[in-house]
Amino acid sequence: MKNNPFLFLATVLLLPTFLNAQNEGKKPISQPLVSHIYTADPSAHVFNGKIYVYPSHDIESGTKEDDEGGHFDMKDFHILSMDKIGGKVTDNGVALDIKDIPWAGRQLWAPDAAVKNGTYYLYFPVKDKEDIFRIGVATSKSPVGPFKPEATPIKGSYSIDPAVFKDSDGSYYMYFGGIWGGQLQRWKDNAYQGKTNNPQKGEVARLPRIAKLSADMKSFSEEVKEIKILDEKGNLFQEDNNDKRFFEASWMHKYKGKYYFSYSTGDTHNLCYAIGDNPYGPFTYKGIVLKPVQGWTSHHSIIEKAGKWYLFYHDVQISGKTHLRNVKVTELKYNADGTIQTIEAYK
Repeated sequence: MKNNPFLFLATVLLLPTFLNAQNEGKKPISQPLVSHIYTADPSAHVFNGKIYVYPSHDIESGTKEDDEGGHFDMKDFHILSMDKIGGKVTDNGVALDIKDIPWAGRQLWAPDAAVKNGTYYLYFPVKDKEDIFRIGVATSKSPVGPFKPEATPIKGSYSIDPAVFKDSDGSYYMYFGGIWGGQLQRWKDNAYQGKTNNPQKGEVARLPRIAKLSADMKSFSEEVKEIKILDEKGNLFQEDNNDKRFFEASWMHKYKGKYYFSYSTGDTHNLCYAIGDNPYGPFTYKGIVLKPVQGWTSHHSIIEKAGKWYLFYHDVQISGKTHLRNVKVTELKYNADGTIQTIEAYK
């Protein structure tokens, strides 16, 4: 694929067709949470006993499709809420609009949220006016907004897919990063390198990032660090291992004292997970959470509610188009040894 942009683009465009054909004729195990708007990349949380979902809001903007995801041209966020899984889902309207973010240029991608001392924080990636992805934060006294953005992005932030995890000691950590259109490959030692090639076969795969949040929840309290995802022999994955290596969509949850880092493999469309003993890792690869769905991307979250665990994810059941997705949820189960039972999205 090196030095052959046509082969690269063909892989991006044709692989989803193959995967969708694999699932053709099968029935989805769950239905879209809402159908009046397109939603994707669901970051779900339980706040005050209620479930809130912070998704991307997919739209048809008319932007030409390219291998950096230019057609994913989102403009705002709608927050969904429900009292229980399977219950009525409420769309709480526009929580944040790109036009209200002073430093934003284009493409308001997958967000996440957190709460501390009665203030809710919405974290979001958007390209700045130089077309570089940064991560911003906005605040509200309500989990559904409206949210007021800070005047500048979080200092030291870059790339996409922020996921904020609150540990049992009250510390908050942000996980982030995404290659290809997410621009993670443009950064080395937290310094911007300009436009660079996507990772190539034979190279060590790009690694996700982590930073502890400051007490104000609006800044990093430390330098951004890489997160090591290792195979069973303790080795880092190479780009060739693209069915297991990190691409985007970080998520962190804790189960029986262990830290579960889950993520998307992107171009091979698996949701995978790795387990570690602390928030920084290293994390050892354990397997697949969710096999490929209809559409190009996989992006998810995992929560516990009423003693059960749930996986929020998306596919393209409604539209059949990769950039017009719909959010879903299904139960997630563990084996006795703490491993996760792999989910098939279609039966």
